Parts: sequence; structure tokens; C-alpha cells
Amino acid sequence: MHPDAARGALEGAFPSIDIVVQPAEGRAKKLLVADMDSTMITVECIDELADYAGIKAQIAEVTERAMRGELDFGAALDARVALLKGLSESAIEQCLAERVRLMPGAKALVQTMRAWGATCVLVSGGFTRFAEPVGAEIGFNYAIANRLGIVDGKLTGLVKKPIVDSSTKENVLRSERHEYRLAHHETLAVGDGANDLAMIREAGLGVAYHAKPIVAAAAGARVDHGDLTALLYAQGIARGDWVAG
Repeated sequence: MHPDAARGALEGAFPSIDIVVQPAEGRAKKLLVADMDSTMITVECIDELADYAGIKAQIAEVTERAMRGELDFGAALDARVALLKGLSESAIEQCLAERVRLMPGAKALVQTMRAWGATCVLVSGGFTRFAEPVGAEIGFNYAIANRLGIVDGKLTGLVKKPIVDSSTKENVLRSERHEYRLAHHETLAVGDGANDLAMIREAGLGVAYHAKPIVAAAAGARVDHGDLTALLYAQGIARGDWVAG
């Protein structure tokens, strides 16, 4: 039976359990490339930052459409950041402290994989001012994200180019795989939005995590019910071997 057919049959039999169908051999991965917003953390940072400017609803609508694949990601990002022009830089640290929370299982996933010798990279279409501290707290090797323009303590309304987008995420996965001479099946990617699709398709195990419909439909595996530790179970790593997150 084809893996997709097997997954469909099992999901039908166990509707509230996440099912991952894959070969028994080679389940443990040596590379993880992960999205940040709504994947490794529980919020969309740009939406929360917009709340400090009093325009969260306006920006969140555009974010949702972009994540569903209805808008060009780069153009949508430029448009949203332009609306934040003049916002105090201090709002970033305030937002980080007050709004940004790690997704359940994030630390356990990343720290366990690293303990087993894997490389873990956080690649976000969001911003370095969030991704760098979040990546460090979770335990990623490094983080890649967009850089906000800031002059005299205020946002300029611009994002420094080139924008970190879908192609960036895919290229990071490919370059890291090449750097470490990994086989295709040794790679794992996880995300929730349309700009994660390319890396999810490129990975040996591409996971849609509590994802938008376009991503859930295209991914080889999806997690709709559990937290990020589901990806440790998927790799055959027993609970007793996890690093406590």
C-alpha cells in the first residue's frame, strides 16, 4: 500500500491521533530545518508587534492570507512592515517579553536531536530580533530571518533585502544537506504556512504542524493534535531518551 493511502486509512481509524507513515529504517534525522512563527512559537510576531501600533487586526488579516498562499510572501511582508513605520524599537523587546511563548515540545525536540548529533536550523520569514533570541533559547545551532530597518530608535517601515522567503528555506535545507553530506531521508523540515511548502517537499520527512490547509494537504506527514514531541516519536526516539525541554 502507498504511504499516503496507508496514512489515510489509519487516520480514518484513529481520527484524533497523528499518524506518520514512513520506512522503518532511517527514521532518526540528522538535519532539522524549522519555521518559527506558529511552529516553534505560539504566535505570529508581526501580528503581535502590530498590536503595539494599534493595527493588529489589519496586519493579521494579511498575514493569514499570506500563510494560506493567497498573496505573494515578499510583497505582503513589505506591505505589513510599511504600516509599522515610526513604531518605537522598544516595542520589539516588549513584544518579545510579553507575547512570545515557545511551542510545547520545542525545546525537547531540538535539544534531543542535537544530543543525538543532528544540526538544527531555525529559518523564519519573520525578524532576527525575535528569531535570534528564540533560536538561542530553544537550542538551535543558528537562526536566519529578516532584518527590520531601524533608525534613531524607530522602525523605518522597510525590510532589508534580500527577503528570507520560501526559496531561502528550501535553499538552507539543501545547502546544509550538502555541507554535511546527508542523504535525502536524513532530513526533516517542519512548518505551518505556504512559505514552508518548498522545504517541506524537499525534506526526507516534511511535516505540516497545525498547518494551513494548503500545507496540510501537500505535506508527507502532518501533526494536527500533538505537540512538537510528536516529531521525536516519528523518529523512533523513545521517551526515556529525550532531553528535557
